[in-house]
Formats: sequence, structure tokens, C-alpha cells
Amino acid sequence: MMSAFWVLLKRDLLLALRRRSEIFTVLFFFLIVISLFPLGVGSEDATLKKIAPGVVWIAALLASTLALDRLFANDYLDGTLEQLTLAPQSLSVMVFAKMIAHWLLTGLPLVLIAPLVGLFYHLPSNTIGVMMLVLLLGTPVLSMIGAIAAALTLGLRGGGVLVSLLVLPLYIPVLVYGAGAISASMVEGLSIQPYLLLLSAFMLLALIFSPWATAAALKISLE
Repeated sequence: MMSAFWVLLKRDLLLALRRRSEIFTVLFFFLIVISLFPLGVGSEDATLKKIAPGVVWIAALLASTLALDRLFANDYLDGTLEQLTLAPQSLSVMVFAKMIAHWLLTGLPLVLIAPLVGLFYHLPSNTIGVMMLVLLLGTPVLSMIGAIAAALTLGLRGGGVLVSLLVLPLYIPVLVYGAGAISASMVEGLSIQPYLLLLSAFMLLALIFSPWATAAALKISLE
């Protein structure tokens, strides 16, 4: 089972690297969104620091939705998904491999360029570290929740729009606590531990339930 997991993960990463434009689209969208807010609200340091937590998370969750409609689409069109459902290995494990690949290609790059965002918004170094940490905890949740919605809308006309309508309300808790942790790190004496614990709990719940729910949704869509 683990061998099949690693094979599928490697396959998805290799296929994505052959279509680098999709990866760069997510990164450019994220950078464009965070660049537009200063133009609209002003370039004062106090204003930028105040809006930075919300802007970063809004840009991250919007960027993560861009590639969701293609998470299972190509495998659905070429019949790979049907073969995965008939394989002796657990479909949940195979789905989890695709979730990990999606996060490595869309979520992890956002974590790595977070320092650039922090410098752009004049954030202190400790806040930049917190931003990277909460993105590291929160972006996998975005990928796993998004996979459920992508599986439910598989094969439907206008599936990309439906995915966004389904996942954006579910992203709100991650947005609130992720932005709250960054804001708390800028206030002296305010602990960020409750926010980190809640984000960790969200990720744990997503790890437990999202592969199973996504596999069930895929079976429904293929029927």
C-alpha cells in the first residue's frame, strides 16, 4: 500500500512539473493579490501591518482554489480514477497521495515566499516566523477540504465555480484563526498558542476524515 502511495505521489509531482505554468499561476496570483492591497489602502507602515494578516490568508485561500478543479479532472478524463477505484489498494490512501501532491505544489510554495510578503508589509521578523508556521499548519487543511469539494463536483459543467462556492465558507475557520495568530504575534504579551492549537486540531481532523470523505465522494461521482 505504501509503495502505491509513493508511486502515485511521484507520478502527480512529475506530471505537475511538466505543466509548470499551473504552479506559477498560483504563485503569481498570490503575489498579485498581496500587491494590490497596498495600492488601494495606502502604504503607511501602521496600515500595512494591520491588514497584513487578513490579506495573506485571503490571498492564500483564493490561490489554493485555483488548482482544485484540476486535482482529479485529468485522471477522470483518461480513466485513471476508475482504475484506482478497482485497484486492491485503499482508495483513501491513493486520494491522500494526491492531496499531498497538491499541497506540495500549491501550499508549500506559499509558505516559502511568506518572508517576502512580510518584508513587503514591513512585518517584524518574529511575525514573519509565525506567519510561516501558521501557513504550514493551515494550507494542508485548505488542500484536504478542497479535495472533498473537487471530488463532489467532478465531471460537472462549471465545476470550478462550484468548488469555490463549496470550499470558501469551509475555509473561514482557518482564515480566522490563521490571521488571528499573526495579529497576536504583533501584540506584546499576547499568546499565539490557542491559535496554533486550534489550527493543529483542524489539520488533525482533516488528516483523519478528508481522505475517507474524498474517496466516498469520488465513488459517488464516478457512478
